[in-house]
Amino acid sequence: MPDRIDRVIITGAGSGIGLDMAHAFLARGSRLVINGRDVEKLERARQELDPTRVVAVPGAVGDPATARAIAAAADEHMGGADVLVNNAGIFGTKPFLESTVEDLERFFQTNVKGTYLVTQAVVPLMIAGGGGSIINVGTVLVDQAMTGVPVSAAMASKGGVHALTVSLAAELARHKIRVNTLAPGIIRTPLVDDPDAMAAIHPLGRIGEVRDTSAAALYLATADFVTGQTLAVDGGYAHGR
Repeated sequence: MPDRIDRVIITGAGSGIGLDMAHAFLARGSRLVINGRDVEKLERARQELDPTRVVAVPGAVGDPATARAIAAAADEHMGGADVLVNNAGIFGTKPFLESTVEDLERFFQTNVKGTYLVTQAVVPLMIAGGGGSIINVGTVLVDQAMTGVPVSAAMASKGGVHALTVSLAAELARHKIRVNTLAPGIIRTPLVDDPDAMAAIHPLGRIGEVRDTSAAALYLATADFVTGQTLAVDGGYAHGR
């Protein structure tokens, strides 16, 4: 099944990392199902990409109905799925002692439950097709915290995403389904305020760009002997600050 990336699903593809990944896969000849919570933004993304090769499924990934709709669209419009990129996620800073139950529930709803439910809905399509590649988008901050960035609630959920990767990589290997984590560092997106101010924390001396995460996603989608791994896309942040 090497280099089989014809049918691709990307969640959180209305802008930023997910939208650039969609462009990258389209450039490789893929057909796409994209997802996002903002209906208008998602439709603009579909028009920007290629309406003849892209189907948009709006909705929150933590809603089981959205997960089912994503899988149904992939089955109906593409005849299955070769690649699933679980990019949809939320992030936010708040001191540990100020974090609430509601904060935890909000992060887990999208980051953990959303990733879990969409994957659960799509895996039967991959099994029927003889295999596939699942890419869960996590973060290097799970293993390399920053003293000035209090993100315990967000990281508790993202840590769950990393753990899910390892568990599913073992469980789904017999179906020829590979599962890996793409762990970005600081990437220039609309979610990051003044990203260039963070350039110095990376040994490579620059901020990450969406093209960097897209290149990593293409690699993981086609690396046929790689599973259960976390690929840090962080300019060296995790190994030398």
